[in-house]
Amino acid sequence: MIRGLVNKIIPFSSVDGPGNRTAIFLQGCNFNCIYCHNPETINICINCGICIEVCPSQCLHMENGIVRWDKGKCVGCDSCLKACKSCSSPKISHMTVEDVLKAIQNVRPFITGITISGGECMLQKEFVTELCEEAKKIGLTAFIDSNGSIPFYGDDRLITAIDMVMLDVKSFDKEEHKMLTGQDNEVVLKNMEYLAYISKLYEIRTVVVPDVLNNERNVDMASKRLAELDPSIKYKLIKYRPIGVRTDMIKSSMPTDDMMTKLKDIAVKNGCKDVVVI
Repeated sequence: MIRGLVNKIIPFSSVDGPGNRTAIFLQGCNFNCIYCHNPETINICINCGICIEVCPSQCLHMENGIVRWDKGKCVGCDSCLKACKSCSSPKISHMTVEDVLKAIQNVRPFITGITISGGECMLQKEFVTELCEEAKKIGLTAFIDSNGSIPFYGDDRLITAIDMVMLDVKSFDKEEHKMLTGQDNEVVLKNMEYLAYISKLYEIRTVVVPDVLNNERNVDMASKRLAELDPSIKYKLIKYRPIGVRTDMIKSSMPTDDMMTKLKDIAVKNGCKDVVVI
């Protein structure tokens, strides 16, 4: 039986795709973005035990060399996440697809679908595929939120199972993308092309980071290509916010409204019909 590593489940979300959705965040990511706002989702817990020492509610304990989490005692203070030096979390659940569906059954009448995110959910592609298949059987739409590093092309079962993909295009430049994430963007751009071609690309997103990235070039290049593929696909420009980031890895500030307006104007001029700034 397939089990997924689940970081958390948010029953109601209006920012993870259209309508009211349940967002399922899986643990583990193959990017190490210098501006990552959720670094605790990157790695798997190494059971060092540091988190146990700082937990004020004593909801963590060591059992046979494994850190165990008592959800009932947890007060959600996130002291464990702040203390972790491994970009991980001890509050991970090993869940089957059936477990996830049970966890959302009470909210089922009030949501239009699920969005599976991360970390990078496509690292657990088999689990994601089965979860999407089962969600659609009960009338929910299935969206994927991905950094684009794992190919969607070449997997017919996955493509049949999902409805739409929300794709990060963090940088259009190969070397800048490598500096930012640790990997190049070859597969990301192939995914963008493929998903647009089969009409399963809901949106692409670019985080605007002053003094770190060539933001104007990124938006110019990405919006031109998106407009060529399908100008109606949403292009979301996201303000970098220095919240939850690892300050030893990045020194930047939130972009101004004027800067975001200028970038939006570039995308609109290039032919994108649905440009959103958040």
